[in-house]
Amino acid sequence: MKITLKELMPLIDGKVLTKNNDLENIEITNGYASDLLSDVMGNAKEGHLWITIMRHLNVIAVASLTGLPAVVFPKNILPNQTVILKANEENVCLINSSLSTFEIAGILYGLLHSK
Repeated sequence: MKITLKELMPLIDGKVLTKNNDLENIEITNGYASDLLSDVMGNAKEGHLWITIMRHLNVIAVASLTGLPAVVFPKNILPNQTVILKANEENVCLINSSLSTFEIAGILYGLLHSK
């Protein structure tokens, strides 16, 4: 199963932080919630949506290397402008949400397993 970011955004109160992201063409096949970079590198798969509270440049490097099309920052966490610019360069969509990690993961799980 997969969904598009366009389908997910209103359900998680998502706001796109990066430019040039065609949400209709970004497909999510699963999710991964972790704040440990080595865990994400070793276990997340291409097409997963990464939910994390980390907001430094290494997040973009890991997302790009792992093939993760988007990263969601819960609880209205915002990365700085340097991180956003790097995400634009690497074509990684950054999203911020007012919801908690638990809520975002639950919504994503429900969507992916109800189709």
